[in-house]
Amino acid sequence: MDAQHLKHKNFDFATGELLLVDKPVGWTSFDVVGKLRNSFKPLKLKVGHAGTLDPLATGLLIICTGKMTKQIDTFQAEEKEYTGTMILGATTPSYDMETEPDTQFDISHITEGQIKAACVQFTGDIQQYPPAHSAIKINGERLYEKARRGEDVELRLRNVTISEFEITRIELPEIDFRVVCSKGTYIRSLVHDFGKALNNGAYLSKLRRTRSGNYKVSDAWEVMALVDIIREQKIRAIDTESVKS
Repeated sequence: MDAQHLKHKNFDFATGELLLVDKPVGWTSFDVVGKLRNSFKPLKLKVGHAGTLDPLATGLLIICTGKMTKQIDTFQAEEKEYTGTMILGATTPSYDMETEPDTQFDISHITEGQIKAACVQFTGDIQQYPPAHSAIKINGERLYEKARRGEDVELRLRNVTISEFEITRIELPEIDFRVVCSKGTYIRSLVHDFGKALNNGAYLSKLRRTRSGNYKVSDAWEVMALVDIIREQKIRAIDTESVKS
């Protein structure tokens, strides 16, 4: 979103604002929340996000402030759209590039027709196991903490809905795709299962959330641009109060 346009918008963060952020690669969702929360200091405002993105993923992160945080569950439950890239011919323990490949497969016999046909079985209501390297809590501990220690983790099937699963580019070993899905869908698990459906292996190399409900990443702004605007408006508000006093 145009930062110049935002400078002229009067935010009411305390009462509640919904902010659309384009999360950069390498940041956790909590990193974004923490950065924005710090920019509000000395004001102590509630800040939360509606739907976690993995650190290696980018794209739309809905941030709520003030009283708007009461609606986080509503925003989080909305349909999501992603674009991404998978690597065919290998698997990793984390189902993405956080860990190194642990199994290799021959892909010389895999055809474009087989790849596109495999999408069909992953459209509609399906079940999937979450990755062992995920933020799901069991007995108060994140699964990825157990996985990183090499402990066995208990994975439970989850019911999710894939409304659309489209292959947009095939240049093996890379395959680009677009997915529209329900809350709680793990795209890493979808990619892993996709590889198994081809009697092969696959892991996620890129992921970008492009939409959540009616909100689009094209309407989002960069984290630091938003931080600068928050600080400018805070300084402006402090100066106004000083004049009044």
